[in-house]
Amino acid sequence: MKTSQYFLPVLKDAPSEASTASHRWMLQSGMIQSTVSGIYTWLPLGLRVLKKIKTIIRQEQNAIGAIEMLAPTLQPATLWQESGRYDDYGLEMLRVNDRHKRLLVYGPTAEEVFVDVVRRCIQSYKAFPLNLYNIQWKFRDEVRPRFGVMRGREFLMKDGYSFDLTPQASKETYCKVFRSYMRAFYRMGLSVIPLRANTGPIGGDFSHEFHVVAKTGESALYYDSVLENRTPPRFEISDFEEVYAMVDEKHLPEQCRVPAEQLKIARGIEVGHIFHFGDKYSSSMNAQVSSKNGEVVNLQMGSYGIGVSRLVGAIIEAFHDEAGPQWPLSISPFSLGIIHIQENLESKAEDLYCKVKDLGIETLWEDRPLSPGEKFALMDMLGLPFQAILSEKNQKNSQIEVKVRKTGERYCFSLDKFLEWLHLNCSEQISLPETIKT
Repeated sequence: MKTSQYFLPVLKDAPSEASTASHRWMLQSGMIQSTVSGIYTWLPLGLRVLKKIKTIIRQEQNAIGAIEMLAPTLQPATLWQESGRYDDYGLEMLRVNDRHKRLLVYGPTAEEVFVDVVRRCIQSYKAFPLNLYNIQWKFRDEVRPRFGVMRGREFLMKDGYSFDLTPQASKETYCKVFRSYMRAFYRMGLSVIPLRANTGPIGGDFSHEFHVVAKTGESALYYDSVLENRTPPRFEISDFEEVYAMVDEKHLPEQCRVPAEQLKIARGIEVGHIFHFGDKYSSSMNAQVSSKNGEVVNLQMGSYGIGVSRLVGAIIEAFHDEAGPQWPLSISPFSLGIIHIQENLESKAEDLYCKVKDLGIETLWEDRPLSPGEKFALMDMLGLPFQAILSEKNQKNSQIEVKVRKTGERYCFSLDKFLEWLHLNCSEQISLPETIKT
């Protein structure tokens, strides 16, 4: 993509309302635009990142047999009244009446809708286990929206719901989803800490949160240092109470089971939350089936959420410097940025741009007549993993300079070597360790 043909409304100065790095850089680099307090329009650059995160999540969910569908954003209030949760969300849940005076809610989550779908469509035990998910916009009317997409009112969420015939089978599904989340976060380049958590208004007998370690995190985390390698050991259902019963922000030193020499304290940003709640919803909403032996049973359930739009902000909080974001390759809007310093190198830059495109590598070429300083500042602010720099100095030696955005390292290559290096570094897939493979 050429910047002259792209919609990239960057801002010269940091917006005054931005109090966090992610809010600042998302506004300044033209990823989002504020429409009204807590609600944002996703511009092309930001949408590219959002789509890549969704793709990784979809791949990992599909790999464990989860099936995607799409629930409505507006849901009948009668379903929430039936489940007994209508009053639980208070003023955070937006309620509206349609022209027929039917009360609707803009769903902050979708347990009721999914239970309703399953109870109306499936009566045979042979249909289970069943794991359904959707990626849909949600709304929670935050009293004080802040931190950009980190705590907005409208947000994109992956929420999934599992249905099993027995408590044991339901916990096994919970395990599968837990591992799929760890794989997804790992592929995004994130160091994520899973913690035991309160179930809150969702309810249930146990739950886990997933936190990105970042200095600007809202929560204080207390955890075993073994989790810092991003590849925690394979675990079974019984491990939830022992190995993974991590202390959270309500840490009580006298009750902590983590050895003092292994206890780590950090700040974290919550990006995912999963719940196991048995028949909490199926019993109140009469979601029942006959088992193989003819016994009528309530379906056993879990729900699984990832804040997709929140992840974009969390990743910037985890990976940025004073010049802008430092995108991990797997979710970067483009893999490579091309800059030519002198205007007489435009034809060489275009030739390089075409060659890189032929390799299938997503590339952004700054082809506008800007000063070298403006081009460098823009590329740093966009945070693309690699920059290719053409100048008269390196062209005299038939070389291309490469800058690695995250480390600042610079290399010089001939054209052939550059294309070979680029193909290797931009095409390499992250290999998942055996410890977190399904």
